[in-house]
Amino acid sequence: MASSHSSSPVPQSNSSDAFFKKEMDATKRFRPVQSLPDVCPKEPAGNVSDPSNLCDSPSLVVDQHRWTIYHSKVNLPAALNDPRLAKRESDFFTKTWGVDFVDTEVTPSFYLPQITKEHFASYQQEITPRERVHERCKNIYTPKDTLDGTLLHTHDKSRTDLEQVPKIFMKPDFALEDSLTFNAVLPWSHFSTAGGKGNRDAASSKLLQEKLSHYLDIVEVNIAHQISLRSEAFFHAMTSQHELQDYLRKTSQAVKLLREKISKIDKIMCEGSLRVLRLSLTRNNCIKAYNKLKLMATVHQTQPTVQLLLSTSEFVGALDLIATTQEVLQQELQGIHSFRHLGSQLCELEKLIDKMMIAEFSTYARNDLNRPLEDDCQILEEERLVSLVFGLLKQRKLNFYEIYGDEMIITAKNIIKQCVVNTVSQIEEIDTEVVVKLADQMRMMNFPQWFDLLKNIFSKFTVFLKRIKATLNTIRSVVFLVLDKNQKNRDLEDTLRKNSTKDSMVDTEVAYLTHEGMFISDAFSEGDLPPVAADTTTSQRNTSPNSEPCSSDSVSEPECATDSSSSKEQTSSSVTPGGVEMVISDDMKLTDLELVRLANNIQELLYNASDVCHDRSVKFLMARAKDGFLEKLNSNEFVALSCLMEGFILDTEQICGRKSMSLRGALQSQANRFVNRFHEERKTKLSLLLDNERWKQAEVPAEFQDLVDSVSDGRISLPEKKPAATEERKPTEFLIVEGQKYATVGTVLLLIRIILEYCQCVDNIPSITTDMLTRLSDLLKYFNSRSCQLVLGAGALQVVGLKTITTKNLALSSRCLQLIVHYIPIIRAHFEARLQPKQFSMLRHFDHIMKDYHDHVAEISAKLVAIMDSLFDKLLSKYEVKAPVPSACFRNICKQMAKMHEAIYDLLPEEQTQMLFLRINASYKLHLKRQLAHLNVVNDGGPLNGLVTSDVAFYTGNLQALKGLNNLDLNMAEIWEQKR
Repeated sequence: MASSHSSSPVPQSNSSDAFFKKEMDATKRFRPVQSLPDVCPKEPAGNVSDPSNLCDSPSLVVDQHRWTIYHSKVNLPAALNDPRLAKRESDFFTKTWGVDFVDTEVTPSFYLPQITKEHFASYQQEITPRERVHERCKNIYTPKDTLDGTLLHTHDKSRTDLEQVPKIFMKPDFALEDSLTFNAVLPWSHFSTAGGKGNRDAASSKLLQEKLSHYLDIVEVNIAHQISLRSEAFFHAMTSQHELQDYLRKTSQAVKLLREKISKIDKIMCEGSLRVLRLSLTRNNCIKAYNKLKLMATVHQTQPTVQLLLSTSEFVGALDLIATTQEVLQQELQGIHSFRHLGSQLCELEKLIDKMMIAEFSTYARNDLNRPLEDDCQILEEERLVSLVFGLLKQRKLNFYEIYGDEMIITAKNIIKQCVVNTVSQIEEIDTEVVVKLADQMRMMNFPQWFDLLKNIFSKFTVFLKRIKATLNTIRSVVFLVLDKNQKNRDLEDTLRKNSTKDSMVDTEVAYLTHEGMFISDAFSEGDLPPVAADTTTSQRNTSPNSEPCSSDSVSEPECATDSSSSKEQTSSSVTPGGVEMVISDDMKLTDLELVRLANNIQELLYNASDVCHDRSVKFLMARAKDGFLEKLNSNEFVALSCLMEGFILDTEQICGRKSMSLRGALQSQANRFVNRFHEERKTKLSLLLDNERWKQAEVPAEFQDLVDSVSDGRISLPEKKPAATEERKPTEFLIVEGQKYATVGTVLLLIRIILEYCQCVDNIPSITTDMLTRLSDLLKYFNSRSCQLVLGAGALQVVGLKTITTKNLALSSRCLQLIVHYIPIIRAHFEARLQPKQFSMLRHFDHIMKDYHDHVAEISAKLVAIMDSLFDKLLSKYEVKAPVPSACFRNICKQMAKMHEAIYDLLPEEQTQMLFLRINASYKLHLKRQLAHLNVVNDGGPLNGLVTSDVAFYTGNLQALKGLNNLDLNMAEIWEQKR
């Protein structure tokens, strides 16, 4: 609220006149009626005719820039409700036109004296000390009860008055625009104009108006009361406004003067310097604009340069150029209208490069795998391969190795097909016009031709795998170089992070010293600064704002732009195992996990290459085996095939570092079929030999003796066929084995050769060791059981047509069994050396066979003894003690003993012959003793005893006269009953 210039300030009381509320001046006894001087200013009262007292109304044109009464704004309720009045007048005129309408000042009486201050001087002097004491006491203790009571009474009264006003007027969201609020304040029932209720409605409306007026009065009284409590401060602020306006006017003049002085100083001292700075800034801006234009010209040449790089297959350089250009567009050339489409064009060009790289890598893989398979395993265009791999890694095309894998499978198929075509074209017996299918042409080859073809395929596959390994190793080396670069970058970042921590510590210390008012040179000397801090200080000094910007004469703008745009792309040089130097950039956004997974996938691709070669070889093998070709191979051919396949398997394992089981499984399957056929052929052959064997001693050819000698020398294999000598060696009667003579039959000689064939197959095909052991055990058991049936069981009588089984047949059979028993431990050791430790339990088959053979030999010996035992029983049962001496019985016995000796002596060793005749002698003594007891002949020195002694002496002499039995202890005293 503003006040007028004509308003007089409110008088303020001081300490000297604190007891006077109104000062009465004699010259101003008759004061005109005035309104509130600071609320509603009016023209000064006086004589209208006096020009000095005349107050002209302000002009809107002349006084438009100074404060006039028209700027005064007053709140009408505040003007009408003077809070300083003792009471409130409620009549119409007072309430409408204000207190000045009726409230006039009473004219002082001429009869009353004029009271001045001098009348109260004595009283004032008397009361002043008391008043001071009272003031001190009042300051010490304030009568709060009285004050609080007054305030509480006033507050209660105000609250009581305000409670008469309805609550709806006190709501913060009170608005008559709301229909509900409007109906609550002004009910429509008071405004009804029906029939005869007009007078009553008018009275009701007047009552409502009076009620609302009463509510307004209550609110205004309370507002006035609140204003009266703060009236002194309010009116003091109003009077202070004039002073503030004076202060502002002075301040405005001072500011105007200061501006004039500053303007003069600016013209004299600053304008030239600022112009120099402005021109320097303009020069720098021109240099920047020139550099920007040069950079734009360079960027404009990006697409032709990329096309030129792509024409020379420089994919990595093209991608780096595109990435650098994209970064320049986003950082330094952002918002340039002429380049608004260049970013999208570069993105499309980058996608095109992706497709071109994939197509180029596919072409490279095809050319690399389909080039002539010579013995060299050099990498085809290693630099081109490295560039392609880097480009694919840069674009995150991590499945590019699958393209190489697909080409690898196709090439493996073509290798076999080309080998078959080349081989078939060289064989004149195969008419390609008649036999159209390649598989049928291949099946028409004999084993040597097919074997040479398979050898050629395996050699091609070996070179093929070596070439694949060299290429994949180069790719893996590139991946590992990128992985190593990532690791170095992380180490560098860790180092920089540690250095930055040290820098921050130094900066903190410098800031602290500077804050404390010390110079840095006082804190450390030049040499005491850390190297990192020194470098940082130097770099800051070089890049300070006061440094001279790069000029066009000394700085190449494209180089500046390139350095600024690609400052984050640091590069390092590395060399591949093939000697190709590579530059690795830091924008390879590949994690270590992705790179390691890619390296593992590439290594797995090498394993897959081995599996592909094996699978194709298996299909080629199965295609030839459809007509039972492989099952018809003899042992030498199959061994040669097995050795060839085993060699190829070992070569692939050495190249690829992992075993492939498909070809090995196919070889094992064919080996099992070969073993079954091999065993069946040998068993059938042995069966035929045994069925045709007459069990007579056979001559031993020299080749069998050489075979036995090689086994004795530790070579368990069939000797190579020697060229026919000028003089053929004659066959021998016995087979000499480690100094012992063995009389054998032809079947056993062939059996030994068959056994060695089994052993040699085990050496040639180690995978069939267990199967061969089982089959050989079955063969040995078959020979033992079948020979027992033929000789001991007399089966040869019906099979071969022998008249009888003689003792010579039995002795020969026993010696043949002993020869096989001699070789069983050797065979067992041979198989044991080729079995796994967990397979040693299978050797028990040989232990069982040894026991069976020993039991068979013992049965033959028992059979020979039984033959003589039955003879003794037959002859001695008819023996009679009478002359002549020697008796016919003893002559016949000695004759049979001589025949027995003659039959077995050349077949059995001397020790076995002696043991056999000791057993026969024991049987003879038993039967003779039984007969003598039957005849009641005792050793009493009588005639009968003498006859018997003579016969026994004849028997002893004849028996000891036989060859090899002269030292035989017969102990004939046992024939006599011992006297008790």
